[in-house]
Amino acid sequence: MARHGGRGWYGKTVGAALGVTALAVGASMWTAQADTVGAPSPRASASASPGKPVEPVAVTIVHASDKGAQGVNITIDDGPDPAWTPQVLDVLREYGVKATFCMVGTQAQAHPDLVKKVVAAGHRLCDHTVSHDTAMDTKSQAYQSRQILDAERMITEASGGVRPMYYRAPGGAFTPYSRKLAASRGMRPLGWNVDSKDFERPGTDAIVATVERERSNGPTLLFHDAGGDRSQTVAALRRILPWLKDQGCSFGFPEH
Repeated sequence: MARHGGRGWYGKTVGAALGVTALAVGASMWTAQADTVGAPSPRASASASPGKPVEPVAVTIVHASDKGAQGVNITIDDGPDPAWTPQVLDVLREYGVKATFCMVGTQAQAHPDLVKKVVAAGHRLCDHTVSHDTAMDTKSQAYQSRQILDAERMITEASGGVRPMYYRAPGGAFTPYSRKLAASRGMRPLGWNVDSKDFERPGTDAIVATVERERSNGPTLLFHDAGGDRSQTVAALRRILPWLKDQGCSFGFPEH
């Protein structure tokens, strides 16, 4: 899985906030779970189903679609963003497609209205860490725990109680520890098969061509709704979604 270069734009905008997060995290019930990986999962403080325990899931990185061999999973990373997430939601609604939104904790915290809109439209949530640090696989387990569990809390609170179902490491920076921790919290580690390269803004035609060329690599496609101007992504999705339908694909979610 390709990395998008260093810490990326989130490292510049929210890096200073991590110190505050680290100071507060000791009192967080969510982060306390880092010491109990492998133990029975406790109840979350906020849940889509209040009173139900968190059920552990498989630690393996999932790529498969719940729609089977012809299934396609549309995944949208790095938001929510007030300029581009609504436009992505409009395109998905136009073509009747449900997607998985991999949200950065600070973005979710800043835009809870958008998180709620994503959920209300029938899409799924994915934990994409607090600050999108693509080098987090080189950091301590305590750091990885803060990134994953604080983001889980931020997203859940922003959504009004709906917990993320997946965990996607920034740039694919998974570790055995981070996968096990996420899985213990009911978040299936989520990979991708086709990187549309939209993050680089190569032009709409190039994004479409990449997806058409690499579609045979597997069902999970990667796009972005934040990190800069995403007009090319929006335009590309308007061409890619009907093309996928014409190929006989069914849109689903990653297996959980």
